[in-house]
Amino acid sequence: MPLFELLQKQFPDLKLFQNEPMARRCSFRLGGAAEVLAEPRSEAELAELVRCVRSEGAAYFILGNGTNVLVPDEGVRGAVIHIGEDFGALGTEGETLTAGAGAALSRAAVLARDAGLGGMEFAHGIPGSVGGAVYMNAGAYGGEMRDILLSVRCLDPDGEIREYTGAELALGYRTSRFAKRGGVVLSAKMQLRAAPPSEIGAYMHELWEKRSASQPLDKPSAGSAFKRPQTGYAAAMIDGAGLKGLTVGGAQVSTKHAGFIINAGGATCADVQELMSQVQTAVREKYGVALEPEIRVLR
Repeated sequence: MPLFELLQKQFPDLKLFQNEPMARRCSFRLGGAAEVLAEPRSEAELAELVRCVRSEGAAYFILGNGTNVLVPDEGVRGAVIHIGEDFGALGTEGETLTAGAGAALSRAAVLARDAGLGGMEFAHGIPGSVGGAVYMNAGAYGGEMRDILLSVRCLDPDGEIREYTGAELALGYRTSRFAKRGGVVLSAKMQLRAAPPSEIGAYMHELWEKRSASQPLDKPSAGSAFKRPQTGYAAAMIDGAGLKGLTVGGAQVSTKHAGFIINAGGATCADVQELMSQVQTAVREKYGVALEPEIRVLR
């Protein structure tokens, strides 16, 4: 029985989409369709859905806001499980902020500001979800998630719901226990600090001005294409290799920020991957540095 039909039968109330175009689900605005896209409404439904898909031997992929992923042109087999608004609850208690995995990271940062809680200013301009931010230990302008994560509730690969402290999350540069071992982030608690909302807001505005002045926010992309190497900066090396504006099909190294690859119009996944390969080759030849992709490809 096709996976879509099986899930329809097993989960009559589950929000399901068949052959869902992923270009409208991801910030790169490209890629093929998902065989099945499912939007569970509760932790229990999510856990049962994952168990069912795994028992069928089908692959599954967890999708948040789709801001750091690249979808193959041929699409995605199996189930794409979207952690969305039903996992988007936000709240504060004292100096702690709790956020569901489906909440926008920027919305959580605004709530923290309004509650007079500092420490999340760096996250305001990051376009992903809280779950995605935990998964990759997102960061910007000197701050990152591991600076503020107190604990995370998750669905472990064995199907059990557990809670881990920040120290148990193996958070490193753009990685975590979830990136290494699997599992689904459900919610996160963040330890912040009291500060005047006006002060927090001013700093958030300052960071937003920096971001908008230096990054191609008006073009579809998945953010920084490559991780920061051990020495130097990827964008500086790409620029130094004379690659700004380099184009393959509809994909282009941004002329505004060399660390971004943008969809300049009609780009395919193959265009982006070929352009990334050319950038890696040129940087390796000029600087002897192997750039590692930051973008995750759904396979």
